[in-house]
Amino acid sequence: MQIKITGSGCYIPTEIVTNKDFIKHVFLNDDGTAFPLPNEVITEKFYDITGIEERRYASDDLQTSDIATIAARRAIENATIDPETLDYIIFAHNFGNVKKGAIQTDLLPSLASRVKYDLRIKNPKCVCYDMLFGCPGWVEGVIQAQAFIKAGMAKKCLVIGAETLSRVVDLHDRDSMIYSDGAGATIIEATEDEGGILAHESATFTYDEAYYLFFGNSFNKSHDPDVRFIKMHGRKIYEFALSNVPKAMKACLDNSGVGINEVKKILIHQANEKMDEAIVQRFYKLYDQKMPEGVMPMSIHKLGNSSVATVPTLYDMLIKGQLENQSIQKGDVLLFASVGAGMNVNAIVYKM
Repeated sequence: MQIKITGSGCYIPTEIVTNKDFIKHVFLNDDGTAFPLPNEVITEKFYDITGIEERRYASDDLQTSDIATIAARRAIENATIDPETLDYIIFAHNFGNVKKGAIQTDLLPSLASRVKYDLRIKNPKCVCYDMLFGCPGWVEGVIQAQAFIKAGMAKKCLVIGAETLSRVVDLHDRDSMIYSDGAGATIIEATEDEGGILAHESATFTYDEAYYLFFGNSFNKSHDPDVRFIKMHGRKIYEFALSNVPKAMKACLDNSGVGINEVKKILIHQANEKMDEAIVQRFYKLYDQKMPEGVMPMSIHKLGNSSVATVPTLYDMLIKGQLENQSIQKGDVLLFASVGAGMNVNAIVYKM
């Protein structure tokens, strides 16, 4: 028995927001003072660092569970399975459903239960739960689905990563330009086919790192102090990621029995182009090798950072030939990797 991704789907929101759309924003320092550089310079520097040209926001009528349901339907259709045969729905997100303009998240019922309802699944033995694991949530959901299947508790699982980060950002914070919305979903299934999940690695660092990403006040001191927004210590996250993600990737690969030269593609969380490149370069350096050209597909340039949705969306686009100059074949080895709030790090070695 092998445990494989037998179907995938994603939802890319329709609202395109370019860097030019931030030109009229009022960016402030964390103490509320005016940022000294003009917005044209801010957006240019932002692009140079992150590689993000534009990002996608969900339309006002859609919430996180809605776009997740769309991605889930596409994954189910792609896997050609009956949704009534699903044993688990694992939904990775961070902020629940946040209506446009609302100041409160909605997590009752769970988003996984809402997806099951929207899919009209009657089977009560299809168990639903949400996962809060930061940006690595979808990867961790796949790891958990694999564990359920290995333990004989499941045969088919639906793992979703979806987020509407555009509704929890402080528009006075330059970091708000990083975030976007999106959804990706996969069917994880026991099969007789070759390949599948070969190894995984997970870790949580909290002693010093727990609050590198957190909920904080707007930089605009006139805003309601009880309304919070996603905030981050960018430099600390960058240094943490460069130190810990390559090690997790190496430990995972070494446990898989696969050689570094067999890795065809690395699907890393789309957080920041320069950071992702530095992580992968450092990973190869651990094997005294240089990073091969084309090994790291990217979607961040047009889609931004949609947190838990970036890796499953990237996978779906890759296998369906929607990434320019990128392709994958049966038997190829992929390495999934992610880092995010918690601080959490994880990786999976996967053979197509």
